[in-house]
Amino acid sequence: MDDEFLFSSNSLTDVFRARSADAEHEIDNWDPGYLLKTPDSEIMDYLVGKYELTCPVLRRDQLEQEPVSEEVRTVTGQFSGQPAEQRLTKIIVVVAFDGEPDVFGLQPSSLTLNPPRAHVDAAQGELRLTWLGDPQAGRNAAAIRQHFDTLLDSIEQYLKWSCADIEGHNARLRAQISYRLAQRKHRLLADRQLATDLGFRIRRTPDAADYAVPVTRSKIVTPRRPSASSAASAEPFLADTQYEEALAVLRNARNALERSPSLTATMSEETIRDLFLVFLNAHFEGAAAGEVFNAHGKTDILIRVEDRNVLIECKIWAGPKKFSEAIDQLLGYLMWRDTKAALILFMRTGQPTEIIAKAISEIEGHPNYIRSVARGEDGERYDFVLHPASDPDQEIRLAFLPFALQDR
Repeated sequence: MDDEFLFSSNSLTDVFRARSADAEHEIDNWDPGYLLKTPDSEIMDYLVGKYELTCPVLRRDQLEQEPVSEEVRTVTGQFSGQPAEQRLTKIIVVVAFDGEPDVFGLQPSSLTLNPPRAHVDAAQGELRLTWLGDPQAGRNAAAIRQHFDTLLDSIEQYLKWSCADIEGHNARLRAQISYRLAQRKHRLLADRQLATDLGFRIRRTPDAADYAVPVTRSKIVTPRRPSASSAASAEPFLADTQYEEALAVLRNARNALERSPSLTATMSEETIRDLFLVFLNAHFEGAAAGEVFNAHGKTDILIRVEDRNVLIECKIWAGPKKFSEAIDQLLGYLMWRDTKAALILFMRTGQPTEIIAKAISEIEGHPNYIRSVARGEDGERYDFVLHPASDPDQEIRLAFLPFALQDR
């Protein structure tokens, strides 16, 4: 089979646009019951795996050469003008690749006027590179080897351009799916709440009893902490595993939104808090709630167990003084029974590194500060131990998660 020009068919941009639209369409048309009862992480894994692209990588260290063969071509005689046969020496080099073969036919945003030629064997995961030469012109192994090296260099350059485009698409796709998923879940939950508020009895659909959800969400496990008095009832506290799961949900949601500044630039803090609530409720079976706790609309996000606040999250940034006041307010709403909290900091303007340093300084300089526990990689998470205002002997675990948003 003859070689064809690579990277010269449809554009990668068109494919990206089509895949993103298909992902959104699938989210919008998913069964509401299944969507609400399936963890976001599983939906994300499925949709990202289905609609992202994997850039091919050549196994250049595993080149193989097929036996030398002949190819007969019909040419027109230079002087006679009559058709004549020409026998050419044909050498084929095979290079295996990993990744999606369709990428070899798609045009990246950067290109040249002379794209490389090869045959893509999608079934075998191989590229077949060809050299054709006139045996009468002499045999030069070094020149033939240079032909293949130059061709492989050109293919890898195109792959480098394609991979840069694909990495950008995959990052945008994750943010887009996360945002669209949160939007639809938020709308579905609002519709259900509206139906509940109306007060009518909900008619069951004929197949309601037959519907089964293939996966289950995490349940909040709340071990009992023995109280000092044997006569008093044990108080609930949030298990470390669930606390870490909740923080992972928040970090994943934050990372997805940070990768899509065009979306977050138009979102208010209240809207993002609502999205976090959707993420948490999707993972923890509706145990998360949002409550207004001051006149400025700064809202706690918490997981409630038996009327106890076992996870509280606050999100603000308006300078060191306001941040310190937010810590006061957060600790003021933590009772001695509440042992774990999370604080997400929104940063719309300024240098994130400087803001984070100021925020950490405020935490470590706070009168209720006890010690620092750990710091995550690349400023992703910081952990501290503080005590509530009402009990200096009680320790509160505080996870600080900074969040950089594009300014509107």
